[in-house]
Amino acid sequence: MTIGEVLAVLSPEFGDVTISKIRFLEDRGLVEPERTAAGYRKFSTRDVERLRYVLAAQRDHYLPLKVIREHLDAMDRGLEPPPLPGAEPRVPQVVPRDDVPAADRFDGRAASLRLTRAELLRDSGVEEDLLSALEGFGVLAPAPGGPWYDGEALEVLRSAAALASFGIEARHLRMFRTAAEREVGLAEQVVAPLQRQRGGESATRAEDVAREISAACLRLHAALVASALGRLAG
Repeated sequence: MTIGEVLAVLSPEFGDVTISKIRFLEDRGLVEPERTAAGYRKFSTRDVERLRYVLAAQRDHYLPLKVIREHLDAMDRGLEPPPLPGAEPRVPQVVPRDDVPAADRFDGRAASLRLTRAELLRDSGVEEDLLSALEGFGVLAPAPGGPWYDGEALEVLRSAAALASFGIEARHLRMFRTAAEREVGLAEQVVAPLQRQRGGESATRAEDVAREISAACLRLHAALVASALGRLAG
């Protein structure tokens, strides 16, 4: 959308919003629309939702822009923002759910979650020693390109803590990482030819195939473990 179209979308809900106001919020880094080759702003639906959140937080809760920016940063990282008094404005990003089975959750949401080391330890309830041990044995690592940990790291840490309660140490979990890397290798063999093809549909197809293979691997792993445990019990 152009800035004029954004204004038309927001005006019915926020009567005092103006193009100058939208530009001001952009200058403050609260929204970052793309630019065309000619320099015109192009706003996405997500940009509009961010603007809606900012305007509602100002109007309904009188929050300063510094605090609103902190809320947006938390939501950008997949976290819940601090609670607001009264009716909370709509948020621009859905927070990943922990109660969704892993085989059905492989849609990129967990990977988009960004946690600091302190947040990872807080949300998992795990001590620093276990996290350091997992990192030392290559079972867990920060997300590529930064000091962040994603939602999968949170799942790994929680699972490792559950196993640790039975005396299974971090060094025993290296085999899970090795098995996961081999499964990824299988997926790459199938996906690589699709990635080499030209066109946007090929990229989408490659992503869909990778997701389907990953979900199938998870189901296969769960079935094999259940079968082995059944034989052990018998």
